Amino acid sequence: MRIGILKCGQSPEELRGELGDYDTMFERLLAGRGFDFASYHVEAMQFPPDVRAAQGWLLTGSRHGVYEQHPFIAPLEEFIRAAYAQHVLLVGICFGHQIIAQALGGTVTKHPRGWAVGAHDYDFGGEKITLNAWHQDQVVALPQDAQVVARNEFCDNAALAYEDRAFTVQAHPEFDDAFVQGLIDHRGRGAVPEPLLKQARDRMGGPRQSQGIADRIEAFFKAPRAFSAEIRQGVA
Repeated sequence: MRIGILKCGQSPEELRGELGDYDTMFERLLAGRGFDFASYHVEAMQFPPDVRAAQGWLLTGSRHGVYEQHPFIAPLEEFIRAAYAQHVLLVGICFGHQIIAQALGGTVTKHPRGWAVGAHDYDFGGEKITLNAWHQDQVVALPQDAQVVARNEFCDNAALAYEDRAFTVQAHPEFDDAFVQGLIDHRGRGAVPEPLLKQARDRMGGPRQSQGIADRIEAFFKAPRAFSAEIRQGVA
């Protein structure tokens, strides 16, 4: 199954050589699951020729805000709406989660409570899943078709499902602790309050359930109707 990765940003240059860029992180996360990948750097205005150039699309994180005026934002939203209308599957992570929501009529803002950095626990229908996060923006108003799949006390809309068309997650299943430490070193200091950085460092080394999200992404891409039915029953 061909999955197109829409790279909405790049990892810090200081980390890219050793830890990879956002597209290669997702290739590692989803390795061995029967997918082959094509990557498009949409932040640099490299777009696929058509929404059906892949059977599904995965939108990555980015250092940008979806509400900012960057050249790639409007055409990416148009691409999302076209894919959604044609029932071409969409998965979004962090920025991808936010821009899918915005493109389909939701609202994203900078959260008044600030940043989520490092390990956070999320309630996925009664199952606790711990994932690394790195964001200060959140989806605060849902599009019409969106159903909340996961939340915690900091993020009400931590994962969303859009019937059998899209599945999105605010946190980063593709980020390991080494990458979070790199973000702290190269993007966090001076931007994120030090107590939050310390809290993130203190939780490093603990268990993460990134493969649980990889399982859900695989299930969604391979059997979206069954995935949607499980979501409606509250078991996915």
